[in-house]
Amino acid sequence: MSVSAVQPKPTIAISMGDPLGIGPEIIVKSLADESLRRRARFHIRGLSTALGVAARSANITPFWHGVPHDAPDAGLATRHDVLLLDYSELEGTAGSTPAPGPTRPGGVASFGFVVDSIGATQRPPADPWHADAIVTGPISKTSWRLAGHTQFPGHTELLAARFAAPRTAMLFIGPHLRVILATIHIPLMAVREALSAAKVLDAIELGHLACQRLGIGSARIAVCGLNPHAGEGGLMGDDETRLISPAIAQARARSIDARGPFPADTVFLAAAAGQYDLVVAMYHDQGLIPVKLLDRNEAVNVTVGLPTIRTSPAHGTAFDIAGQNRADAGSMRAAIELALRMAGPAPMLR
Repeated sequence: MSVSAVQPKPTIAISMGDPLGIGPEIIVKSLADESLRRRARFHIRGLSTALGVAARSANITPFWHGVPHDAPDAGLATRHDVLLLDYSELEGTAGSTPAPGPTRPGGVASFGFVVDSIGATQRPPADPWHADAIVTGPISKTSWRLAGHTQFPGHTELLAARFAAPRTAMLFIGPHLRVILATIHIPLMAVREALSAAKVLDAIELGHLACQRLGIGSARIAVCGLNPHAGEGGLMGDDETRLISPAIAQARARSIDARGPFPADTVFLAAAAGQYDLVVAMYHDQGLIPVKLLDRNEAVNVTVGLPTIRTSPAHGTAFDIAGQNRADAGSMRAAIELALRMAGPAPMLR
């Protein structure tokens, strides 16, 4: 292959997440693999102290070059495979808590990291600080609330707002399951009011498009019911007949192979056995419990419906084990790998 035909390396923006959680540790452990580092340029937005502590705890030699996050030197953007954009002005606050947990400083820092990472993807492609994808470390929704960011329950809502995306969804990809959610970060008691045929149809359509871009030409999509036994013919609720079945019918009219609604207590077993390529869950825990049970350390959260790529490990901050070198970096590694695939010569899921 000629030099001119070689594909340029993609640039992946990585937001550290809450610096008091396991984000620094799983980033360090994932990128400690030199073969992974060679495949892209990584711009980590976070705190130097947190990354250094994680490296020492894991006995990993620092492999990154640190610069202030507002460094004006454009040449730095492409000079190093791993660049830490350091928010040193936050070091004294976000790192001063005696024990890991939700804090206002942690919310301020983690929110800033992801907002600036989003901004990097919105720069022109020729800009040396442009990013081709975002991989987000885990944040604490409580920390965001303490920092005053109450309008965004999580990453997905913030991303949708910043990109003015008309419809988005959380898609989880693992070795055993692919699951997309019709509703996301809302209380369980609010699901029935929030759910609509349009939301179910959006999830089916976005999931169908995602499967196509993953190379699944005609995805078999199983749609969960909301109620036990998928309503048992109306004996346990009419949401299936009022909302979910009409959405499935509309999807099928658009040549999408959507089926159901199925009882959620059995459909994930069928999907894990290979009978379906994707499951549409009606609410957060309905979909996330089987994902975290079967694919815990390998599942990736992808935000579909955005004009850019965003992946994330499918777990939270794990404050209870933060700073103890006990975190499994498998899900973060998988998130980085998927972002690289999606940002490659044939971009997917955009």
